[in-house]
Amino acid sequence: MTDLEFSTILDTIETFCISDLGREAVRKIRPLNRILELKTELNQVNEYLASFSNENRIPNHYFEEITKEIYLLGIEDSFLEGTAFIKIASISDRVNELLKFFKKFKTYYPTLFQQSENIEINKQINSSIKELISPFGEVVDKASPVLLGLRKEINKLRGQLGGSFNKALTHYANLGYLDDIRESVVDNQRVLAVQAMYRRKVRGAILGNSKTGSIVYIAPQATLQLSRELQNLKYEEQEEVVKILKSLTNTIRPYAGLLEKYQAYLAHLDSLGARAKYAHKIKACLPAIVREKKIYLRNAYHPILWLENTNKGLPIIPQTLELNERQQIIVISGPNAGGKSITLKTIGLLQVMLQSGILIPVHERSEVSIFDKVLTDIGDNQSIENQLSTYSYRLKNMRNFLKRCNANTLFLIDEFGTGSDPELGGALAEVFLEEFYDKGAFGIITTHYSNLKVLASELEHVTNANMQFDQNSLEPLFKLHTGQAGSSFTFEVAQKNGIPFSLINRAKKKVEKEKIRLDKTIAKLQKERNELQKKADGLVQEQRNAKEGSEKLQMQQQKIQDKIQRFQELYDNNQKMLSFGRKANELLNKFFQKKNKKELKDEFLKWALIEQDKHEKLKKEKLENELKKKNDDREKPLSKRERTKINKELRSQQKRKDALLKKIEQEILPEVKKARVKKEKINREKAIEIDGYQYQVNDVVRLKDGNAKGTIEKIEKDIATINYGIFTAKTDVDQLELVKKAVK
Repeated sequence: MTDLEFSTILDTIETFCISDLGREAVRKIRPLNRILELKTELNQVNEYLASFSNENRIPNHYFEEITKEIYLLGIEDSFLEGTAFIKIASISDRVNELLKFFKKFKTYYPTLFQQSENIEINKQINSSIKELISPFGEVVDKASPVLLGLRKEINKLRGQLGGSFNKALTHYANLGYLDDIRESVVDNQRVLAVQAMYRRKVRGAILGNSKTGSIVYIAPQATLQLSRELQNLKYEEQEEVVKILKSLTNTIRPYAGLLEKYQAYLAHLDSLGARAKYAHKIKACLPAIVREKKIYLRNAYHPILWLENTNKGLPIIPQTLELNERQQIIVISGPNAGGKSITLKTIGLLQVMLQSGILIPVHERSEVSIFDKVLTDIGDNQSIENQLSTYSYRLKNMRNFLKRCNANTLFLIDEFGTGSDPELGGALAEVFLEEFYDKGAFGIITTHYSNLKVLASELEHVTNANMQFDQNSLEPLFKLHTGQAGSSFTFEVAQKNGIPFSLINRAKKKVEKEKIRLDKTIAKLQKERNELQKKADGLVQEQRNAKEGSEKLQMQQQKIQDKIQRFQELYDNNQKMLSFGRKANELLNKFFQKKNKKELKDEFLKWALIEQDKHEKLKKEKLENELKKKNDDREKPLSKRERTKINKELRSQQKRKDALLKKIEQEILPEVKKARVKKEKINREKAIEIDGYQYQVNDVVRLKDGNAKGTIEKIEKDIATINYGIFTAKTDVDQLELVKKAVK
């Protein structure tokens, strides 16, 4: 990882930490190859990054380290100071707040919530500490009755001491024995500043003198006894404070393990936050983690170079590269200073960063798999200390690669095979490449060796690639193109760097003609490919513009269609409301005319049931149309599962309909029963009212078990003759019920 400058990434991330333990956690970050653990770590960083752009920001999680306090809690009979308890209470408060936050917003931060679920919320620690310790880390007066009494006595004694000293100060000042400064403080005790010539005339204890000796500092005799009593009380106070602190320490001691978890949780959260802030700075994201062996990095940036160029206002060109089962190894060739090494470092560094739980600056649709090992050999690693040449060092590296390489390895080698005779070194490099290929390892190498370019074209799953170069301006384009080997542009680069043309021509004559022809052919092909690439880029841009225009028109059309549909729905709803209003008005007018509540309720119930039936039919038709459309789209009959779903929905609709009817019945029946009871009550009152009544001619009556009304024509021996208009009838007076008395 030294070759890839991974430590520089960690140094940058470390600056975003808010605690020392967070910085320590960042320094310990190493690549992971357990996919579940890695996904959890990456998701947590990604969720923290997402918190920057939503309203539910993660609360502040700054904390002071309590490693020393946790260690002391593990020692029997030890006790903590008040300030230590304040730090413990602060950490406990902070963690409890975070645990509640992630529980409340678990839909926003599912992985962070899952991590916090394993940590216990504890309120006892805080309540125990805050009951005895003030926010300033001092034991409160009410911590114990003894301490409260001692502090009251101390305050009282201090008042007496101050009064006694002021009395002595006034007395000796009036006598002219004191210096202009009058008083001073020695060993936290007020003393009189007595002129040296009068020191024998002032009663008290000499506690010191000035540098010149002109002033003698004397504690007045009257205050000495009070000072001794105050010291004794302070000693007793301190003993009581220690006693309370020991008791509180014993109370907190069982939670030492939990506090250790709290601190580790906050340190890890600090590490996650620092990685998220770094990701935000370099515009990084989380690509898809796939199980198949694959690396597809789209628009990938080297993060260190990106930051440097951004700060300097310089552009940086992204790279797109893919490794898969069909493109297992890529051999990159091209001119020096063309960007081969930086491309190699970019791929390796991003892979290591991702496997270390750090988001990377790529397009969000990139895909990456996890490797067990990432092996690198980049740069000139000549070792003076071990007396190894560059080639010897590289051979040792190759030996290590051959031992460790397997199908789940990613290797990255810069200037593969260099450091020895080109023909011999090239042949050995071919053998190494074939060995890596046979082991199924994924990798990228850069080289100038023609034999490796030829080998890459011969092996099925090895691909040539080149860094593009503008032959006209003799400037590198820093763009990677796969599928074709690149020329080294040796003479062109030499010409650009000011080598005389005559020397370049002499050098050309010394090279085999076939070699020059091959290099020229490659250069010509690359030039043609560059021109084709420019045309292809132009066509792609035109196609993209046309597609964007088409999508824009489709969006506008869809917006218009949606607006029309909303207007139609609004019109339909208005018509429906008008219809309901007319129906309600009709029922009310009918009620006003007849005053028949029962008829109004029956009519309203009937109307409600009709509307409910219409609603259910429309809903059923809509569901059937949707299912029919879905079935037509799929061009196959409904599955058993779908038919079951439809039947279940229909049964559910019927149940809702029955429930509504039942609900309406439950609401109306009590009203009907109330009306009947009311009617019976009225009838009983009427019956009571006419009990013992003497019927008279012209009274309007009816039979007790009938509804027809008639007028009494005559009464003979308790037999009444009743005229019903069309006919007359005779009945006993006892069977009659008075409707209306005769008008006199």
